[in-house]
Amino acid sequence: MSVSVHSTAVVSDKAALGEGVSVGPYCVIDAHVRVGNGTQLMSHVVLSGRTILGENNRVFPFASIGHEPQDLKYHGEASEVVIGDGNTIRENVTINPGTEGGGMVTAIGDNNLLMAYSHVAHDCRLGDDIVMANCATLAGHVFVDDGAIIGGMSAIHQFLRIGRYAMIGGMSGIVKDVPPFCLTAGGYRPGLVGLNLVGLKRQGIATHRIRLLKEVYRILLQGNERLDQRLAEANVLAEGDDCAEHLVAFVGSSKKGFTVHRRDQS
Repeated sequence: MSVSVHSTAVVSDKAALGEGVSVGPYCVIDAHVRVGNGTQLMSHVVLSGRTILGENNRVFPFASIGHEPQDLKYHGEASEVVIGDGNTIRENVTINPGTEGGGMVTAIGDNNLLMAYSHVAHDCRLGDDIVMANCATLAGHVFVDDGAIIGGMSAIHQFLRIGRYAMIGGMSGIVKDVPPFCLTAGGYRPGLVGLNLVGLKRQGIATHRIRLLKEVYRILLQGNERLDQRLAEANVLAEGDDCAEHLVAFVGSSKKGFTVHRRDQS
């Protein structure tokens, strides 16, 4: 399968394009870029720096990937953006490479949807099957686990973690870790409002396991006891269930604090 490059595109002869790659009008691809088999660049896409795009990605107009990070500590180090397979990167998305202070790489997994105007800053790590809605913004060093959904116009503070299958409501300002499997209400100071039940059911999590997660949630995220007491009680209850154990471990390992249940929703 041959590579298709539009006559108006500017592609460095040092860039590496895989089989079946399609480069649309007015795209720009710099020297250190590698694009995997079957990836489509629609038009006006700019791939800069040391950017690696995997296979069968679709990148829409005016996306900018690999330009230097918006970090005043960056001083030209040869950092990377590494993106997996099957991702959809919509219009005007920006993705910045890593920095020396964050491991030198911004990494995005497989089968993610980054909607228009969303931003992934330097040194972020994204798993698989994530949705970032329009204008969702990640500051530097944010980790987003598999299956998370980040609502439109939400902003995630630097160095935070968004847990597996968490769902963040639109227009949220997230300043603490969001535990896995949890639903976060939107707003400037959002709080949890329960489990992401729709997401759990879509993943085929059995009803009795969801009931267990609800009880662990109640102890960890709604209780008033000291955190060490809540962790100890929840740990006993969660034993043997990987989802419940994961929730306990996430809360127990939080370094920036974690979002808790909104009291006005009790």
